[in-house]
Amino acid sequence: MSYQQFTNDFQFDLSYLKLPDLFYSRVTPTPVYDPQCFKLNTDLMEALNLTPSQADPLIHILAGNRIPESTTTIAQAYAGHQFGHFNMLGDGRAILLGEHLTQKQQRYDIQLKGSGQTPYSRRGDGRATLKAMLREYLISEAMHHLQIPTSRSLAVVKTGESVYREQVQEGAVLTRVMKSHLRVGTFEFASYFGTKEDLLMLSEYTLNRHFPMHISSDQAGLRLLEEVMQLQIQLVVHWMRVGFIHGVMNTDNTSISGETFDYGPCAFMNRYHPNTVFSSIDSNGRYAFGNQPRIIKWNLTRLAEALLPIIHEDKDTAVQIAQRTIDAFDALWDKEYRRMMLGKIGIAQEQPNDLQLVDELLQCMQLENADYTNTFAALYEDIEWDVHPLNTPSLKNWFEKWKQRVTQNEEGLATARIIMKQYNPVFIPRNHLVEQALDLATQGNFSLFDQLLTCLKTPYQYQDSYRSFLFPPNVEFELQYQTFCGT
Repeated sequence: MSYQQFTNDFQFDLSYLKLPDLFYSRVTPTPVYDPQCFKLNTDLMEALNLTPSQADPLIHILAGNRIPESTTTIAQAYAGHQFGHFNMLGDGRAILLGEHLTQKQQRYDIQLKGSGQTPYSRRGDGRATLKAMLREYLISEAMHHLQIPTSRSLAVVKTGESVYREQVQEGAVLTRVMKSHLRVGTFEFASYFGTKEDLLMLSEYTLNRHFPMHISSDQAGLRLLEEVMQLQIQLVVHWMRVGFIHGVMNTDNTSISGETFDYGPCAFMNRYHPNTVFSSIDSNGRYAFGNQPRIIKWNLTRLAEALLPIIHEDKDTAVQIAQRTIDAFDALWDKEYRRMMLGKIGIAQEQPNDLQLVDELLQCMQLENADYTNTFAALYEDIEWDVHPLNTPSLKNWFEKWKQRVTQNEEGLATARIIMKQYNPVFIPRNHLVEQALDLATQGNFSLFDQLLTCLKTPYQYQDSYRSFLFPPNVEFELQYQTFCGT
């Protein structure tokens, strides 16, 4: 497989090193035996102003074998609540290559995943498997084109080495791009293991990087909490919109920048049920589809607790202020969720009983084991379905009520279709197709992987050539399918 080669056009700036060294460890990636570029995201290269060249390729940099002189590589320290239990964590197999500045002075973390052991590896080998890194590449690109804030993957580089998990697998390094890798767990770490001054410096750094409009505020901690809450509400509403299940919503996987990241046990819901969960380690359904709003509120409460020392000098007063902010979550969530769900059925201006119409649809879908994506798509897309998604007694009855409602709009059904097309994808990364594509790709056959990537670049547009991608897997697959924390 041949790839266009790129020069090292990274424009690195090391703002994170301005923080106390409590927050990171200087560490060099462990060189790999035989780096081979397996997948390169040329679209993202262009977006980052990395230009083509016939000079020495980036492969050795993206494998961790060569470090540009303009940067200092680090592993970040953080903590986090994992399934409700607090742990000291940190980048155990990820190393920050640097912070790249685009021509428009947009700042992005460039991180190598699977690049070797760090002081936070906790007896791990610091490596990653090819299949898991290809999974993150595929799903993160799909999320980007679904218009959901997300990390993105710049490259997957095979290492020429074996990684030992349940079985021996090929190793790989993934280059992950994010606005930053600051997370709720970073603030928990500062609160648990640092001083008030450390926490204040972290907060000021975060405001300067992500929320500069608040940098001079005398209520920096409170403004930070409010901004992160807004971003996370918007993010999880997006997840609910497309049927995405993150699978491991620990506080260390909750980004301050409001981006989806850590694509381990994630999956997309097919048959609608709020209790849907696929993660092999989520035996109690803590992070099930319908629990995601509750969990993000729980995670934000942990952020509020970490910020208490800088919200107010008096602890009791700080608790009262933070509690008022967290108490506002439900109303903010309801507003955004209602707007989104009404958009999914083509209603822009809410009237009495509209939300009841949404609730009735979800109840019918659950009763009929209806496919989440196809049911909404069938409301506005003229597709020749093998079996029409709305062809059940309860959904037919609901459909008639819905038509009566949307025809009350000034432009009627035509306007509703325009609205629905903005909210409802036609194509998602179906779990069974993802698994097939990954199995083939690890054998060197990228045909299905590339077809999925191409199809998912325009997920809101029906393409007859990808008709087979519309259909969910059989019931047996759905009942047995599990995802794992491979990333």
